[in-house]
Amino acid sequence: MRMRPFGELLPLDEARRRVLDAARSVNAVEPVAVLAAVGRVAARTVRAPRPVPTFARATWDGYALSSSATRGAGPERPAVLRVVGEVYAERRFRGRVGPSEAVAIATGGELPRGADAVVPFERTRLRLNRLEVPVRVDPGDRVARPGDDFPRGARLVEAGARLGPADLGALAAAGIARVGVFRRPVVTIVPNGNELLAPGAALKAGRIYESNNATLAAVVGAEGGIPRARPPVPDDPARIERALRRALATSDLVLATGGSSVGEHDYLPAIFPKLGRLLFHGIAVRPGKPTLAAVTGGKLLLGLPGHPTSCLSNAYWLLLPLLRKLAHRPGPGWVDEPARLATALDAPSHGFASIVPVRLADGWAHPTFRDSSAISSLAGANGFAVRAVSDPALARGATLTVHRLDPALVGDAPPGGPKGYPKRGP
Repeated sequence: MRMRPFGELLPLDEARRRVLDAARSVNAVEPVAVLAAVGRVAARTVRAPRPVPTFARATWDGYALSSSATRGAGPERPAVLRVVGEVYAERRFRGRVGPSEAVAIATGGELPRGADAVVPFERTRLRLNRLEVPVRVDPGDRVARPGDDFPRGARLVEAGARLGPADLGALAAAGIARVGVFRRPVVTIVPNGNELLAPGAALKAGRIYESNNATLAAVVGAEGGIPRARPPVPDDPARIERALRRALATSDLVLATGGSSVGEHDYLPAIFPKLGRLLFHGIAVRPGKPTLAAVTGGKLLLGLPGHPTSCLSNAYWLLLPLLRKLAHRPGPGWVDEPARLATALDAPSHGFASIVPVRLADGWAHPTFRDSSAISSLAGANGFAVRAVSDPALARGATLTVHRLDPALVGDAPPGGPKGYPKRGP
């Protein structure tokens, strides 16, 4: 078995910088139905084409009246009005409300001419069509005036905003059925290795089920991309190259997993320079050292380690901010917060930064790492810490800055952490 040495290993921060500098955001715009646009990123600012509401309407079930009729009214001397009609949300009152008249009105109903306020049903007494109002009602009470929600020309959505329920509700209230959003990045995942089987296939001696497709597709989908997972490609450099070229033709980003190190069957280091300009091969980080990247025609290729923990760990600190840039989403994909270490941590190995997956609970960070080949190393983890090359060992109770992941990227873990896994040190 022949092995090739790594060249100079790139520092973690420099590797991430090179990848982000080479990445191009996906600027293609597509119209999407408002009902299907949650989580999408608005490509342009949208202004209200009309005021909302467009007419004065009741915000309460009650009676529409002229507030002047209740001047001086009180429990001992109620204003007495005659009920002359009713208004539902879909029907208007054709006449005019006189100074001693009232109209029953439902929430959302158009305020009749002559009325300037609404008094709730529960604050009145009705005997036949004789209405007693024992309270003073002020002009505008329980009435939404035209433009009270937002006037014509108001900014409903800012360009670059990720659309949430309230944004979409505002668009719908203004009568807008479709909104222009940035196209979601297409990310193709190409695993390679003779030992890999697709989940669901019959297990054979010496073979393992491929799991990086599942983890990376979940990350891509959670971060606004469209994942396209391909079946494992055998250890054949010509077939791997063809698979990557096909993926590049139809994708904004290609992720290759496995075959990224320096072994005899690690073909990505030789294939990537044929496809584009090599950005680096090898990062001074554990887990995840055998990682490489190339750029071609504005598209990026990332070669990630085949070991499940190494692959997903690199996806967190390297792929997350890349996906966010491609999809026009702000931030790196995590939020920093301090936590106290539940167990002591050794200093990083000489010359290598380290990625420490942790489960955050009640202000404590519980390291979960077991082994770079074990996906259970990340089971229950909802954040990670980056330990720099020069960081010292930390005792239990020391404060550690943790990158808490978006809830969409992590599952629920039992309060005591994942169960049933044998414990191993990092």
